[in-house]
Amino acid sequence: MGLMKVFSGSEILALALQQKIEGIGVNTVIRNNNQSNVLPSISNTKPVELFIQETDFSKANEVIEEFRLSI
Repeated sequence: MGLMKVFSGSEILALALQQKIEGIGVNTVIRNNNQSNVLPSISNTKPVELFIQETDFSKANEVIEEFRLSI
């Protein structure tokens, strides 16, 4: 059992989906590999990734699909 990536994209959308998933009681992890604070001249181009536990996928799948259809 491990983490499963359920979204990759802008930070705003990742945070919106995170809120919806956590609203049904599923814990999430956001990975933000942007290094704009280290190298401020580089634009913020790397996507933010949202993960859940593989075992929680069946519980969160409906919320994830509904979110994807709404964007």
